[in-house]
Amino acid sequence: ERIKFRSLLIFVLLWSTLIYVPIAHWVWNPDGWLRGLGAIDFAGGIVVHISAGISALAAALVIGRRNGCEIPWKSHMKIIDKTKPSIEFKPTNIPYVILGAALLWFGWFGFNAGSALAANDLAVSALVTTNLGAAGAAVSWMLMDWVIKGKPSAVGIAIGAVVGLVAITPSAGYVTASSAIIIGLLAGVISNLVSNWRLGRSRIDDTLDVFACHGVGGIWGSIATGLFASGAIQAGYNGLLFGNPDQLIAQIIAVAVVAVFSFVGSFVLLKLVNKISPLRVRPEAEDAGLDLSEHGEEAYQLE
Repeated sequence: ERIKFRSLLIFVLLWSTLIYVPIAHWVWNPDGWLRGLGAIDFAGGIVVHISAGISALAAALVIGRRNGCEIPWKSHMKIIDKTKPSIEFKPTNIPYVILGAALLWFGWFGFNAGSALAANDLAVSALVTTNLGAAGAAVSWMLMDWVIKGKPSAVGIAIGAVVGLVAITPSAGYVTASSAIIIGLLAGVISNLVSNWRLGRSRIDDTLDVFACHGVGGIWGSIATGLFASGAIQAGYNGLLFGNPDQLIAQIIAVAVVAVFSFVGSFVLLKLVNKISPLRVRPEAEDAGLDLSEHGEEAYQLE
């Protein structure tokens, strides 16, 4: 809702080449130095979600808040305009939110189970842990909303499910079903708390909570891999709870390195792109909405 499409394309090209590709090599290539330290990432918790979530935090800080946003928020975001009543941002179509979450949940089975690179027992185990992790976080996010906001919501369950999918991604092929449930339950609690902190205490305008959901979810899931990895699922991969503290140390090092590299690298790239092609749209374009000002179309014709 704030960034020029041309500038976004330039940033995505640079980010994919200079941030994502090195991280993928460090973690997944047999010669990668983080892999050499012992870090493991079954389907992308470190490579995909931490890098993207932390980069989103850098982008939110560099681009700045949307015009008129009053921060901090107490329970939800409001746009303050002295000439108009306060407007609350709400989903325009909750059934579509649920449909989107369901499609993500189903598609994630291919994302995680497919990382076994074969139709075998490991793929089945990854599919089961993926489903349980998502379900655990959906439940815990709903319960957190119920406690903090007084009401559970379908949107909250959908958000929690995505957080659980993120958190189980790095460990899907390394942990047992019971561990997957624990990882998911704790992911929903941790990410919910970070999301509420951002809304109520910070000045960060991360519109879709990418940092809280993908960044924090990926960090917890990657560290949890070092706790819960079990040689019963894949021989030779044991975490702290199964007698191998070195695995937890390797995971923490990988998380720290990737988080710092993603944040600093993205921050620098955004500043560089802004010199070449300004990131922020003009205030009048932002007020009109980027559908119209950047693309010349509207999702809904209501008049």
